[in-house]
Amino acid sequence: MTIQITVVRIDGYGPWTLGLGSDRESALQMLQAKIYYDLQRLFSELNCLVYPNRFDEYFVISSGLSLQEHLQIQTELGKLYSALKLSMAIGTGRTPFEANLNAHRARKQRLTLDKRRRIFGKRPFSRYSLNRNAIKYNNNIVKIMHIDVNDSAELSSTLSPYEVTTLVSKIGLSLSQRFLKKGAITFFIGGDNFMVVSNGTTKQAARRIIQMVSKDTGIKLNCGIGIGRTGRKAAQAATRALDTIRDLRNTGKILPFYEVNCL
Repeated sequence: MTIQITVVRIDGYGPWTLGLGSDRESALQMLQAKIYYDLQRLFSELNCLVYPNRFDEYFVISSGLSLQEHLQIQTELGKLYSALKLSMAIGTGRTPFEANLNAHRARKQRLTLDKRRRIFGKRPFSRYSLNRNAIKYNNNIVKIMHIDVNDSAELSSTLSPYEVTTLVSKIGLSLSQRFLKKGAITFFIGGDNFMVVSNGTTKQAARRIIQMVSKDTGIKLNCGIGIGRTGRKAAQAATRALDTIRDLRNTGKILPFYEVNCL
C-alpha cells in the first residue's frame, strides 16, 4: 500500500519578494491566498487535495495522478503566475512522511522528470500512474483522519478568540509531533479542525495518540477516519465519519472514533 505526495514550491520566493519593497505584506498575503486557491482548484478537479505547508510550499495528496496530469497543471500554473517559478517534486512511500522524504530527495538530487517545467521525481514515476483508469486496481490507498475539538462552542464561551487560537495551536503541535513518529503528517485546516494523512498508522495507534493529546491539553477530540483511492475521496470519507460522530452525539451516543472506508 503506497501513497503519493507532490510538493509544490515557489522557487526563489524570498529574493523575489524583496524586490517588491517594504510595503509588500498585504500584496503578498493576497497573492499567497490566490495561489492556494488555484492549486486547490486545479488539483481537486482531478480528485487530489492540497494542504498549505508554508505559504511558499504546498503538499498535494496526489495518489492516482499521472505525470501527464502534473504537466497539465504545471502548464496552467505557468500561465497564471508567469512571474514566479513554480516547481513540483513527486514522491511515493508506505507512509506520508516517507513519500515526503522521497519527494525532497528527488528535488535535492535533481532527479528530473521534466526539466522545462521543473518537475522532479524518481523514475519509474509510478507503475500505475500512466493511466488514470489504473486507479481502479492499483495499490494506491489514502488514509486521512479528520480531527476536531469536541464541543468547541464551550471553549468559545469561556475563552477569548485569541486564547482559543493559542489552545488550538497547542493541540495541533502535539498532534503533529506525535503522529510524525508514526510517519503521519498533520495539517491545520481552519477553525478547530485538523487533517492527518495517516497511511501506516493503525486505528489503535491513532486512538492512543489522540487520548494522549487530550490528556495533555485537557481537551476532548473527535476523530473521523476515511479511506479511499485518492486524497479527495479519503478526505470526503473522513469528514463523513466525523459528521456521523456528531450525529450520534446528538442522539446521546458518545463515539469519539468512527471510520468510513470507500474503497
